[in-house]
Amino acid sequence: MIQRLLVIILVCITTVTSAQEATSSPYSFFGVGSTNFRGTVENRSMGGISMYSDSIHLNLQNPSGYAHLKLVAFSVGGAHKYVTQETLEEKGNASSTSINYLALGVPLGEKFGAGFGILPLTSVGYNLENQSGESMIQNTGQGGMNKVFLSLGYLITDNFSVGIDANYNFGNIENNSLLSNADVEFATQEVNRSDLSGFSLNFGATYKRMIKENLEMFSSFTYTPETRLNSENFRTVSSVFIPNSDFQVEVDPRDVDVEDTKLTLPSQYSFGIGVGEPRRWFVGGEYSLQETSNFTNRAFSLDNVSFTNSSRYKLGGFFVPSHNALSGYFKKVTYRAGIRYENTGLVINNEKINEFGISFGVGMPVGRLFSNLNIGFEYGNRGTTNNGLVKENFFNTIISLSLNDRWFIKTLYD
Repeated sequence: MIQRLLVIILVCITTVTSAQEATSSPYSFFGVGSTNFRGTVENRSMGGISMYSDSIHLNLQNPSGYAHLKLVAFSVGGAHKYVTQETLEEKGNASSTSINYLALGVPLGEKFGAGFGILPLTSVGYNLENQSGESMIQNTGQGGMNKVFLSLGYLITDNFSVGIDANYNFGNIENNSLLSNADVEFATQEVNRSDLSGFSLNFGATYKRMIKENLEMFSSFTYTPETRLNSENFRTVSSVFIPNSDFQVEVDPRDVDVEDTKLTLPSQYSFGIGVGEPRRWFVGGEYSLQETSNFTNRAFSLDNVSFTNSSRYKLGGFFVPSHNALSGYFKKVTYRAGIRYENTGLVINNEKINEFGISFGVGMPVGRLFSNLNIGFEYGNRGTTNNGLVKENFFNTIISLSLNDRWFIKTLYD
């Protein structure tokens, strides 16, 4: 299995680190793009909650979960997003597909666990046009940030575990603005590019205990300190000859000196609590706060845009009819559902950009041991049509494969 996993890892790393059309939202223009969900399909199908950890599933949001692993766990997940975008005057739709994460967790004895992997942090992808008389402005953008992480979890007591993520963040973002006029042969193009890189940390803790027979309580806490990333900035201005809509020729490109900057990624806190019957059902809620009011933009700023502290509220859980049923496949299926609400912290034209989503999904056992195929669906909306803004209604289909195996076990017979 190790050889097969190495092949899968190499293929997926190449795919994740290359450009993906992971979003088509105009809101991805701001900051470092639209923030991607940073957990597994299992978590996302439960509204995004992260306080629950067990012995076979990865927890990419709270590193203390690695201390509970009893089997090697490999997981890869992806998503397809369909979005309807509307203003007061127009309506359209778009779609995007991406790989969301690739991760491996390994138990290292009775109290230690470790994990590593890669996932996209943010995504930029938009194509906007604004017609004003004889002039047209076309704005496009692409890119985003990725995270490579190494995680360690340690079980201090039977009930309390702690963990840490060490992350290297990297990526690039490109914004292109093209101004054309019906009476002018050449258009004017400005391209801004930022190459981003830097390290960050994430700390986590989980406390769980039986509070009565067949009833277990979970609580969790995570903290991500504020991080300063290096932003190497470039700007090019050029004239563009456009003989038709499918072809254009760049003329006389000129590089403009732009200072390199330090980009602040804000700190974040989260706290969750829940109860459930082991291997049968669980329900929990989570609150997180990110100090996005401290966020600094890249090489340019906009007068009508500001950032406030963002907050997230999540509620979700799962139910398994009978995990050890001898017959009846669907009795062993895990059924998940959740709901979430988020104030993104982005304010445009004095309008707060909020996001709401409801989700549900299933975890279906496959193969031997405890491997499973996870499928989830999420419906929600973001933004508003007030003050010339865009409201997005989205439907996400998310899928992952979680494989479990035993490694480093001595054979009894040779």
